[in-house]
Amino acid sequence: MAVQHLPDLALAGALAWGAGLRLYLVTLLFGLAGWLGWWPLPEHLQVLSHPLVLGSAGLMAFVELFADKLPWLDSVWDAVHTFIRIPAGAALAAAVFADSGTAITVAAGLLGGSLTATTHFAKAGSRAVANTSPEPFSNVLLSLGEDAMVLGGTWLATQYPMVFLGLLAVFVVLALLLVSLLVKGFRRLFAQRPAAG
Repeated sequence: MAVQHLPDLALAGALAWGAGLRLYLVTLLFGLAGWLGWWPLPEHLQVLSHPLVLGSAGLMAFVELFADKLPWLDSVWDAVHTFIRIPAGAALAAAVFADSGTAITVAAGLLGGSLTATTHFAKAGSRAVANTSPEPFSNVLLSLGEDAMVLGGTWLATQYPMVFLGLLAVFVVLALLLVSLLVKGFRRLFAQRPAAG
C-alpha cells in the first residue's frame, strides 16, 4: 500500500480497534480533533465533529468511564455493547474509505468489524476473568489501562501511523491468542461442572 494511504489506514484501524475497547471515547477524541482543527477528518467522518455527536459521545464516554470500573457491571456493559461496538467499528472503518469505491469501502467495513470484534471479545473475556477475583483492584487497573491505550493509540495513529499499525498488528496477534486461551478455559470450566440431578 502506498505511503500516502497510511494515515487513512491508521485512522480506520484506530477507530475500529478503539471501538472494541471504548467506542464513545474514541469517537469523542477524533470528533474533538476534527472540531478543533487538530486532525483533518475524511468527509464521511466529519459528522463526528458535529456538536450533537460530540455531546452524545461525551455523555456516553463519561457513563462508560464509571460503568466499566465496577465489577460485574462492566461485564453486563460489555455484553450489551457486543451489539453496538462491532457494527459501529465496522461503520467507522468503512466511512474512512467511503470515497475510495464500493469494494474498498465494503472491505474496510468487513476488516474493521473483525478488528473491533477481536478487540471487544479479548476485552470482555479478560474482564470476565478479572471479575472472578475477590479484590476489585485488578478490574479498575484493567479499565484504566484500556483508557490509556485508547488515548495513546489515538495520538499514535495521528502522529506516527506506521508505528501505530505495527503495534496494532502485535495487539491483534496477542488478542487472538488471549481469546483462544479464554475459550479453552471456559470450555474446561463448563466440562468439569457436574451434571444436574
